[in-house]
Amino acid sequence: QVQLVESGGGLVQAGGSLRLSCAASGPTSTKYAMGWFRQAPGKEREFVAVIDWDGSNTYYADFVNGRFAISRDNVKNTVYLQMNGLKPEDTAVYYCAADYTIATMLGPEYDNWGQGTQVTVSS
Repeated sequence: QVQLVESGGGLVQAGGSLRLSCAASGPTSTKYAMGWFRQAPGKEREFVAVIDWDGSNTYYADFVNGRFAISRDNVKNTVYLQMNGLKPEDTAVYYCAADYTIATMLGPEYDNWGQGTQVTVSS
């Protein structure tokens, strides 16, 4: 399966910005859909954003409200999440995901995560 390494998290004040990165490695083909999820303490993991293999389509959770942007660099096989206007409720461990299709990545059987990167937003 695809190996994933997240980075870029940290501590920021409310209203600040962070740019998360996720490097993926695996089969020779790099045509993976990729996305971001997050999990706050005591909460279930939730969907944040997804991008298809060529970057032509992106989708976001409702709570994003235009604050985040997902993008990818297929030469580096890396997906990014630019987060602006961060709020304390955005505090969570952020994980990326990768699969051959968006449907399988978002499906209930998906279970391939990196170590995650901590995002903490202070008020």
